[in-house]
Order: sequence, then C-alpha cells, then structure tokens
Amino acid sequence: MMNLSGKKILVTQARDFMGPAICDMLRQCGAQVIADERVPTGEHDAEVIVQAAGELDVLVLNLALPAPTTPVVDIGEAEWRQVFSVMVDPLPRFLRAVVPGMKARGGGKVIVMGSASALRGMKRSSTYSAARGAQLAFVQAAGVELAPDNIQVNAIAQNFVENPTYFPPEVQANPRFQERLRREVPLGRLVSAQEDASFVAYLCSDNANCFVGQVFPVCGGWAS
Repeated sequence: MMNLSGKKILVTQARDFMGPAICDMLRQCGAQVIADERVPTGEHDAEVIVQAAGELDVLVLNLALPAPTTPVVDIGEAEWRQVFSVMVDPLPRFLRAVVPGMKARGGGKVIVMGSASALRGMKRSSTYSAARGAQLAFVQAAGVELAPDNIQVNAIAQNFVENPTYFPPEVQANPRFQERLRREVPLGRLVSAQEDASFVAYLCSDNANCFVGQVFPVCGGWAS
C-alpha cells in the first residue's frame, strides 16, 4: 500500500463513478482527503471548490454522468452540451484554480479519471466517447506544458472497472453482461474498484513523479 501521509488530496464528484473507492483507498494510504460531492458544471464551481479546499498536493478530477446511448444521427444539441459541460468544461476551470498554488509550493499532481471509450470505437456512444477523448487530449497537452513546474498531469482511461455509475450490481448480475465480459474483455472479469483505486494511489505518490501527460488504460485488456 502506498504511503500518502502528509498529502492533501481533493476528489471531485466523490459520490459518483470511482469517487467512493478512490476516497476510501487514499484515506487507507494516510492522505487527507477532501471529498467534494458536487457536479461542478457552473462557471465558477471549480474556483469555489478549490478555494474551500485550501492548499492541495493532488487534484483527482473524477467527472462522470450516465452515458447516453443515442445513435449518432439522432444526437441533439442538448445531449452534446450536457455531456461536455459535465466532463470537459470543468477541466480548464480546475487547472486555472489549482495550478498557481501548486506552482507556488513547488509542484503537485492532477489525475483525470477518464475512459477507454476514447481509445476504441463503441456503437451508440459517440457523444460520450467524444467527451472522454477531449479529456485525454487535454491531459496530454496540459501535462507537457506543466511538467517544467513539477506538476504532473495524467489520466486513467478505464472501462470494465467496477463502479456504481456504469456497472452497478444489477448490471454485473445480468447473465448477458457476464457473457459480454467473457467475450470482450481478455481479463474475463471486471477490474475491481480496489485495483483501480490502488493505481490512483500510486499516481498520487512520489513514486510516480516521472509521468508526464500519460494516458494509462485500465480495462482488463479491452483497449491498449
């Protein structure tokens, strides 16, 4: 288990997606965790959240919403804007809010919880995949830009990971879903929430200071 004693970490949307598992794991590793449960879609939400948290060593951007399954020819403006407002628009806002303080203290980390749907085509997921792809492109560019300031920005691109937003217990218990796992995922099962959160804890640690703008697939071999 990683030793994160003395690190202050903010996790966004802490009730959703990977938030609960990440918060539990980081606390087990000794970090001081600020679990903000809001969906930060307002223009000034990021600034308010970061100011309330105070000085931060790590920001975990856990942003999610139920994924639409609209055929590409039926995607409307409202769906497109909603998905991007939840998963993409907060990114520059949070970095504007958190980076000056990290620079002043000599460094920090930003980890974006993304999706492997940006790495492999999926039917009826073009809105969601586009937003997740924008997240990863942002991480790659921001990571390169901020590396000289000792701020590491990286992302986890996950799919088929146990979480309450996309794979709740009733989905996992469905025989058709279990067959899909065996058919599509080389691992043959979901990646556990603990396995994923353990990797987050590693990226939060000083052992991961060498990664710059990296996208790490965590998906049981579904995408690489």
